[in-house]
Amino acid sequence: MEVNVIAGKERTKSESGGGGGAVGNVWLRPQRDKGEPPLTRARIVRAAVDLLDEEGMERLTMRRLAERLQAGATTLYWHVKTKGDVIDLAVDAIFGETPVPDRHGDDPRQDIATLVNDWRRAMLRHPWAATVPSRQRPLMGPNFLTWMEFLQSALARAGLTEKRLNAATWALYNHVMGATATQSSLRLSAEEARMGQEYLERQRERYPTVAANQYISDDDWDANFALGLEFLLDGIEAQTRS
Repeated sequence: MEVNVIAGKERTKSESGGGGGAVGNVWLRPQRDKGEPPLTRARIVRAAVDLLDEEGMERLTMRRLAERLQAGATTLYWHVKTKGDVIDLAVDAIFGETPVPDRHGDDPRQDIATLVNDWRRAMLRHPWAATVPSRQRPLMGPNFLTWMEFLQSALARAGLTEKRLNAATWALYNHVMGATATQSSLRLSAEEARMGQEYLERQRERYPTVAANQYISDDDWDANFALGLEFLLDGIEAQTRS
């Protein structure tokens, strides 16, 4: 029998998430909140979000999280098996900060715009969430699914179904993720922006459109996001008429 040793505790391969038939998604496994009190999944999530906000993805480890919780690593592993579990739980907590109305309004377009803008604001409060590496499994948390249900039902009310509905969902999702990841990670000083624009001016013959449209120095993130969202919503409306 193959075993893994984690924090002094031996676990079989099937217990640690490997092997055939193991459930890899944290949301599809039963909670273990009957472990050693006062540690609970909710407390772990709060601590993980705080740690990620303060120090970013690079500094998140199971050992550091256990230290922050003043708990032993073995106790932490009772509730969450992997760092991936912690990230899944923390990301779902961010979706929980996005207000989701109890019912739809009269205008599906406005419902979609409000939901997406609120989600972007939540993501910008937690910049690490927009730079989480591509996941190997879909998000399945209750907050995310509540958010997704409202978004997709609004798209359905707008007249989209099946393939078009899913394509619109991913277009909106990727607009938020891409925009917030770029805004959170791009660091360009005023001097660098000036030098970059001067470089483009010197290369204007080769890159005339890029130089003319201030690509390197346009940092109006809110306006650019809003305009991009309008483009997407206009396209969705056009699809419902075709």
